[in-house]
Amino acid sequence: MSTPTDPAERLGTTIDDGRFELAELLGLGAYGAVYLARHTLTRKPYAVKCLGKRGLDARQRQFQLREIALHSKVSSHPNVITLEKVIETPDCIYVVLEYCREGDLFFNITEKGAFVGDDKAIKRVFLQIIDAVQFCHDNGIYHRDLKPENILVFNGGKTVKLADFGLATIEKQSTDYGCGSTFYFSPECQGGLGYKLAAYDTAPNDVWSLGVILINLTAGRNPWKQAYLRDETFSAYLANPDFLKTILPISDELNEIVKRIFCVDPKQRITLSELKSQIMACRFFAWSQYEEECLAFASTTKVAHFEHERPTGPSFAPISTFNNSSSSSSSSFVRASSGSSSANSSSTSATSAQPSPASSSSSLCSWYSMDSEMDFASPITFEYGKFGLSPAASTLSDSKTSWVASSFVGAEGGFGGFKNDSGVSLVCMGVVP
Repeated sequence: MSTPTDPAERLGTTIDDGRFELAELLGLGAYGAVYLARHTLTRKPYAVKCLGKRGLDARQRQFQLREIALHSKVSSHPNVITLEKVIETPDCIYVVLEYCREGDLFFNITEKGAFVGDDKAIKRVFLQIIDAVQFCHDNGIYHRDLKPENILVFNGGKTVKLADFGLATIEKQSTDYGCGSTFYFSPECQGGLGYKLAAYDTAPNDVWSLGVILINLTAGRNPWKQAYLRDETFSAYLANPDFLKTILPISDELNEIVKRIFCVDPKQRITLSELKSQIMACRFFAWSQYEEECLAFASTTKVAHFEHERPTGPSFAPISTFNNSSSSSSSSFVRASSGSSSANSSSTSATSAQPSPASSSSSLCSWYSMDSEMDFASPITFEYGKFGLSPAASTLSDSKTSWVASSFVGAEGGFGGFKNDSGVSLVCMGVVP
């Protein structure tokens, strides 16, 4: 019998002495293919990863065996995908895995709008991810490719499991620079910031990647395209560690946590055990939830005001609204750092757009989409015209509280600030009509 060369040719065939039938092709990659398989007696579904053996050199073969061995070592954890069985044939290694019907975390965030802005779901899921990574580290395994695509979702979003140990290592220090996925790179795994490292520590490298995943879960965005000096957003963060909360809908509590995660010195970076404790103690992740308490606190403030439609926070807007630079967002403001002006810190990621007579005022803000296929040069547009903001406007309010204007910087500078008595600031960046 000839060996199939096209992965689709394996469909309908059986492996493991007829125990599993390859029913559907789920995905293709440089490593091989993934199939949906069914046990021929129970009809239970499995995911079967087919790793081709032909044409591999000794090093490539070693990588295959290492992935299987490391995954097998941590497979018993409830938040790691179960490796059920390994079947070897002359041309392939078939790795039989637990099957996930609900897709990965990336799909659930970007396509289903899950988790983003849901504090309870964020906490529940992120603690599970921490537990899985901690279990790996306790067993001397460092994943090195933590990202939403490698985290699978079960039970309607209540459970997540870590997958894909293709880049995992047992080395506490590594010289494999650029190992992983660009958005989730730590600075040190790229060689350091402006200096060459002899090696980087793999445990804090995983912690950095977890920080990006935490931002993904909370805001549906990436904090930057890549954590290196040529990235303007990352450079702005280096200049001002509070910069992320001026461009992302994250709470002050979460901002303090991510500053510990995104510490550029890996030896000073928060540990997994510390991170777990801080996540457990965190009340609010998304700023839209944090705002509710602030608004309730300030509800007794009595100032002159004009009514407006209360905007939907950016963390609750559908993800699709962020993936098209020409579409309007339901968001109407960008949060500033508490109690201070963010005109300077925001200037690196926000520019003013001149309004046409037929359009409302707008602002451009470079929140990075999680979609890796997106053109990252395209900023996101936010509309402000419906609020009729002007230099003469003194207050902004809704039925719960009022926001007192603090300043506008120039008629064309496009910076407006509002603050309530609780010290929380709002910023409108755009052209003031």
